[in-house]
Amino acid sequence: MLIFIFLIVISAVFYFYYKTKQFRATLPIRKKWYAATASLFLGSFILFFGINQLMVFTGIVTYIISGIFIILGLALVIHNYKAARHYHKFVAEETRLNQ
Repeated sequence: MLIFIFLIVISAVFYFYYKTKQFRATLPIRKKWYAATASLFLGSFILFFGINQLMVFTGIVTYIISGIFIILGLALVIHNYKAARHYHKFVAEETRLNQ
């Protein structure tokens, strides 16, 4: 259970890190890459939070809400992993073109 608390904190820290990098970026593709990476960590935060709640509380309402969090977090992680991987291909080329 302590591992999920650690993963929740790490996910939140990386989310805020990449969100800050997104706001500070000036190149559009790099900005999209940071946004996708930040959303990936937001999805992992939601996923780990849902799993942690399953271990802490019991009850039908907890199972329903945690299930929603786990499904939503997993969907965000998968979608934004694909988006970040797609944008990462063009970051170096955009940097080279804008020098």
